[in-house]
Amino acid sequence: MSLKFAFVSLHTSPAMQPGSGDAGGMNVVERAQAEALAALGHHVELITRRSSPTDPELIELAPNVVLRHIDAGPQTPLPKSVIDSWIAEFSAGLAKLGPYDLMHSHHWMSGVAALPLARQWGIPHLQSFHSVAALPGSSLAQGEPPESPRRVPGEAYVAQNSDAVVAISAAEAHTVIERCGANPDIVHIVSPGVDQELFRPLQPGETAIHPEWPNGYILFAARLQPLKGPDLAISALAELPAELRPHLVVAGDTSADFADYAEKLTELTSQLGLSDYVTFLGPQTRHELAKLMREAKVVLVPSHSETFGLVALEAAASGVPVIAAAAGGLREAVAHGETGQLMDSRRPQDWGLALKRLLTQPDLLQMMGVVARVHARRFDWCTAAIRLQAIYQNLING
Repeated sequence: MSLKFAFVSLHTSPAMQPGSGDAGGMNVVERAQAEALAALGHHVELITRRSSPTDPELIELAPNVVLRHIDAGPQTPLPKSVIDSWIAEFSAGLAKLGPYDLMHSHHWMSGVAALPLARQWGIPHLQSFHSVAALPGSSLAQGEPPESPRRVPGEAYVAQNSDAVVAISAAEAHTVIERCGANPDIVHIVSPGVDQELFRPLQPGETAIHPEWPNGYILFAARLQPLKGPDLAISALAELPAELRPHLVVAGDTSADFADYAEKLTELTSQLGLSDYVTFLGPQTRHELAKLMREAKVVLVPSHSETFGLVALEAAASGVPVIAAAAGGLREAVAHGETGQLMDSRRPQDWGLALKRLLTQPDLLQMMGVVARVHARRFDWCTAAIRLQAIYQNLING
């Protein structure tokens, strides 16, 4: 039976994918899930805030997948930390749409806007968080903008009152149950997928030769913000001897919350004497990111926290080992010792040693890449969509 779903995403636009400069996972996950559900015969509307006067009211992204823009606040990109000031206006615009068989909100602000409407319309409401407020005083809160005072109560409200919560990993499920008070009986884990055709290893005849970088390069791909730990990636590079040191390619955009952070990273690079070893590429399309991954020797994911770590999974599909922080869902995305290395330490010296171990053992590096590709085959968007479809239909059928 064909159903019509609303994916509500107040603060991020899935229209930017696949041409997104955001290496993070949220909008990638939303659009990929929507297209996979459409492939099963359903209709999905992705609904987000208009962030530019040129954003059209409606865009067809794929067969049976459309994007709708709603006016809520100024028509310009805004720091995520202030968007919740326009939740009520967004909800009013959302009320003019529909009807839908089910609403699935992404991030807490979307849920606060959509949940009352779902109750009013008598349809199920599902919540995905993608991130949960950091505990006061936690290390990952350092360097981050202050949380909105509405966030913690908003997260509790949608966790405790939605018909279901969809977590992307066991780590995220634990967080929304323990910290947000979600009923364990309504929490479901739906792992993300990865595009196995886009993210693939180098094929026979392809080379990853960069004459300007005789030792090849390692890759950091994420938004440039303290939470993602690009400073640790740069500092770890400084621990390697010059004769072994690869280049570090940093791919990712800054956001309004961290307008001056890229400059701070450039200053750190200069202070460590690495100006000739680090290249900041800025935002990349999905195809550009996939090419960067398959040609890299190692991908670094030094985030303080990740609900899953989609970049680590995309690296695995590309046949590239990962060195990642043992944080959140990265413990599920990376098979420690098999597809890469999980790090409990955040000392640059320890990350440098982990890098040196892989770079000086090409056979180990190659084997980890092979196993990583096999590991990544466990995750595909069709399987995720079938799982979501079952959850949706159970709720719709009561």
